[in-house]
Amino acid sequence: MSLETEDLLRELSSRAESVCRHYLSKGRREGSYWIVGDLQNNPGRSLFVRLTGPTSGPGAAGKFTDGATGEHGDLLDIIRERTGISRFPDLLAEARAHLGRPQPVLPDGPSPRKSKSPGGTPEAAARLFAASVPIAGTLAETYLRSRGITLGDTTGTLRFHPKCWHRDEGQTKSIPRPALIAAVTDGAGSLQGVHRTWLAPDGRGKAAVETQRRAMGHLLGNAVRLTPCDDILVVGEGIETMLSVREAAPGLPVWAALSSGHLGAVLLPEGLRRLYVAIDRDPAGQRAAERLTARATEVGIAVRVLEPRLGDFNDDLRADGPAVLRQHLAKQIGPEDQQRLGI
Repeated sequence: MSLETEDLLRELSSRAESVCRHYLSKGRREGSYWIVGDLQNNPGRSLFVRLTGPTSGPGAAGKFTDGATGEHGDLLDIIRERTGISRFPDLLAEARAHLGRPQPVLPDGPSPRKSKSPGGTPEAAARLFAASVPIAGTLAETYLRSRGITLGDTTGTLRFHPKCWHRDEGQTKSIPRPALIAAVTDGAGSLQGVHRTWLAPDGRGKAAVETQRRAMGHLLGNAVRLTPCDDILVVGEGIETMLSVREAAPGLPVWAALSSGHLGAVLLPEGLRRLYVAIDRDPAGQRAAERLTARATEVGIAVRVLEPRLGDFNDDLRADGPAVLRQHLAKQIGPEDQQRLGI
């Protein structure tokens, strides 16, 4: 890390609350922390940013943790996620501008070439998705099978990229790694973002990095539509979680909202009559289910909450297999939808 980057991080840390108020405006200060729903600036209490402490090292101000996803990082990571800036020099320029610092004076020379479109936009997400390939026969398929998921992708929602750029906290250089790519679409079916899960070199698990998953694009209200929806829908947080529900009950339409914050805010399709909210067994999942239930009930949609035995439905699938998970779901699914379970 360069001296200037270290200096910028120290000043950002000393002004952590100002940074949070600007880039995470839907949150609020509680004691020594800024609390907000997630890195997409949704209201909630999942993500905690430390506002006090030293300007560097353990316990430094500006360090954040998302209790729902396990993501963590510093204020530069927050600025990157909120602005969609992908190039590190541009990220430093944004930080300087927020701090009111002058930009460095560049030597005279030829006019710079037109910069590429910024990362983090739906356009950038579309480019990444287009550069990916179907998952059949790839490390992405190996990864899903290692999680007990054997049903193929019939909608083209999931793809594989062999060299998807990844950068961990404190790194200035991105490294290409294999990744499972998932399309995030809106109600019209237009791609608005992608979700990346970086994989181990053999595909038998996630990559051994701090940040194993990251989304880009416009996520709020949208979802990974793993199967087409009709008059009923099962929606939950993680991709593997919802694929596990599909593994046990292929007749149920399933979507993944990607996080508890987004689960509470997902836009429901017209004509929906019954909604099943598949929660993770944690406080964030419970709160998200409550928010989504309230919204659905207001427009006349009947709601039931599906709870796993263990931490989430993928834990259940791997521990007990699809037949036992199907029986567990049957106890919670309404009588009008029991025929979809195939029991």
